[in-house]
Amino acid sequence: MPYLFAQPLITNDTVVFGLLALCLGFIFYTSSLKTGFWSKFYSIVPAVLMCYLLPAILTSTGIVSDEISNLYFMASRYLLPAALVLMTLSIDIKAISNLGSKAIIMFLTGSAGIIIGGPIAILIVSIFSPDTVGGNDFDAIWRGLSTIAGSWIGGGANQAAMLEIFQYNPEKYGGMVLIDIVVANVWMAIVLLGVGKTKQIDKWLKADTSAIETLKIKVTEFTEKITRVPTLNDYMITLSLAFSAVGIAHFFGDHISSFLTTTFDSVNDQKSFLSFLGSAFFWMVVIATGLGIALSFTKAKNYEGAGASKIGGMFIYILVATIGMKMDLNKVLENPGLIAVGFIWIAIHAGLMILVAKLIKAPYFFLAVGSQANVGGAASAPVVAAEFHPSLTSVGVLLAVLGYVVGTGGALLCAYLMEVASTL
Repeated sequence: MPYLFAQPLITNDTVVFGLLALCLGFIFYTSSLKTGFWSKFYSIVPAVLMCYLLPAILTSTGIVSDEISNLYFMASRYLLPAALVLMTLSIDIKAISNLGSKAIIMFLTGSAGIIIGGPIAILIVSIFSPDTVGGNDFDAIWRGLSTIAGSWIGGGANQAAMLEIFQYNPEKYGGMVLIDIVVANVWMAIVLLGVGKTKQIDKWLKADTSAIETLKIKVTEFTEKITRVPTLNDYMITLSLAFSAVGIAHFFGDHISSFLTTTFDSVNDQKSFLSFLGSAFFWMVVIATGLGIALSFTKAKNYEGAGASKIGGMFIYILVATIGMKMDLNKVLENPGLIAVGFIWIAIHAGLMILVAKLIKAPYFFLAVGSQANVGGAASAPVVAAEFHPSLTSVGVLLAVLGYVVGTGGALLCAYLMEVASTL
């Protein structure tokens, strides 16, 4: 897809935001049509996938540019924590605990798949194209791939930590970000396509989905009981709860990360397994989620009846659109060798998850959300969980938070294994 313009046609973020809103409105309107072309189209292509793809097309044609836009920063720092609060506002901790250990097992399996997938992918590609996975000193490809490991096990904070630790050549880092975004989004598309065939997949896995169905019923019954026609008062209090929590999450997140970084050498040392504790973004996500859970024990949970999680979902989809802007489809084949490494890597992750799901008879829901809690993090896991059922969104949120915790340690282990693999 060639660029239509030498320079981005639209650089004003207000206008770009309007374009993203237009894309989302078009997708949600057409996906709501029950007959005709669009009905058949969305029976094959998930609507959430289009929420990534249309902004990507805007970037790929040169109409907009993520490089000069601050919309992703706005969405990830303001709207994401607000969404986490609103999506956990009515969480039923007891019901989620009844899901059992399979959700955690599948999440940890996903992490293990990323850890072993990186070095195996390097070994496989080195057989056919050793130069692709070679490089010396700070240009060594394994150093760049370590940043992808950080992203795929934890998230952006862990990715930044890996870049700081292994000091990969900054001029080449953009190529690694591209692999991260392209491969992760293709895998997410495959996961979402599977959502429409959940019953068939669960049948093949011989999975027991009774706990998930019980959670759906319990949350649905609670929601129906408190559902009301929302008033302006409801909306204002809902927004007050959400963005007050965002302010608190940022305030304490900044101070906690600063305190830990300056007080403890193990946190300040980017090579430490505890380095993620120095990330303000990590603490922002944890505090926002914690505040949402705390509110679920108060009368504030009744604001779910006024559509709290729906507002949170709207914020998440805006974030999804800004993530889509990061994917330039023109660059997908610029470095096919490294793209191949990425796809082999994610295939190993997927294969291990399918194997373990089959062995422990875990539902596809745990496979999909466990994978996205690793690969996609807090931005993607709730979206995928909601595709199964809105009541399951909070499961994705909690697993994504767990991903930030294990991200740096898992990525460090993966990086050291990739260093060994690249020298064999």
